[in-house]
Amino acid sequence: MQTKHAFGMILTYRYRIKDATTGKHLDRLGRAVNRVWNYCGEIHEASRRHNKRWPSGFDMVKLTTGSGALLGLHSDTVQAVAKQFVSSRNLHRKRPHWRGKKALGWVPFAAARAIKMDGDAVIHLKRRYRFWDSRPVDGEIRAGSFAQDARRHWYLNLQVEVGTDEHCGPGEVGIDLGLKTLAALSDGSKIENLRHYRKYERALGKAQRARNKGRAKAIHAKIVNARRHHLHEQSTRLVRNNSLIVVGDVNAKKMTQTRMAKSVLDASWSGFRSMLHYKAIRHGAMFVEVNERGSSVTCSACGARSGPKGIAELRVREWVCYGCGVLHDRDTNAAVNLFLGAERRPLVAEIPVL
Repeated sequence: MQTKHAFGMILTYRYRIKDATTGKHLDRLGRAVNRVWNYCGEIHEASRRHNKRWPSGFDMVKLTTGSGALLGLHSDTVQAVAKQFVSSRNLHRKRPHWRGKKALGWVPFAAARAIKMDGDAVIHLKRRYRFWDSRPVDGEIRAGSFAQDARRHWYLNLQVEVGTDEHCGPGEVGIDLGLKTLAALSDGSKIENLRHYRKYERALGKAQRARNKGRAKAIHAKIVNARRHHLHEQSTRLVRNNSLIVVGDVNAKKMTQTRMAKSVLDASWSGFRSMLHYKAIRHGAMFVEVNERGSSVTCSACGARSGPKGIAELRVREWVCYGCGVLHDRDTNAAVNLFLGAERRPLVAEIPVL
């Protein structure tokens, strides 16, 4: 995950906390955070009823000042909770949900004051929390949080400012996202779609029918981790080898409304594009999204619209152009057209077959 910053890029580093013994302390902090959040909700409702207005972030911070000592929270954590409450309320234009016992734990903090890194441990409020040090922190820590996942495991999230001085390769590539293969590249190679959900679908269904929620959550986590690992590997390889990356703007959200929804979600096109985007920024490469309309039916050699059209011909993976006689792989041809489309807009796919 990444965001831009005035002096570089902000990446989120995520580490699993060794919470077998210290998890109970984080649970206590999480409950205290929920009390601050719910108090902000009560203030919001009272202000809306009596003053006919929403309290600002400044109001929330002022009203919660001093509560950290009573709740055992750092003062920066209380302020971060109040500000996040206002931010969520303004974004969705309504009061955020009440955080009850089933809410996942979350403890935000300002890294410069609230934590201290000590090897494979972080010290927060004079308590030491060890974590699996899976990667070094190669930048300045700006902020962070402790957060739980669906299995109630605690993680340390650090927002780190990193430089953008890493280098990319000299290549240029167009990428056509798909379901049969995750991505077809304009150089003729393809990235396999490992179909992680399909791989564990039977085991997941068995756990769900047995009402074994713990097992079902574990399988879901395994699917997510395996998918993310694959996408990170492939996106990193592409960015390190290419200075220009062109990707089609396929609407994944729209396709989730079709019968292909399960396969589209399993492929995670949006996640793959997001990884390519922020990694391209960090490595100094150029990332471009282009309109993919007509890329599959247009001959990349002569520009004639002679390819297979419509849902009925989706199974046609190879075709011969009636205009020039060139044999095309459907996905590779689309990737080449997307790459050409980054330089010439619109695509010459507008030329009809004579």
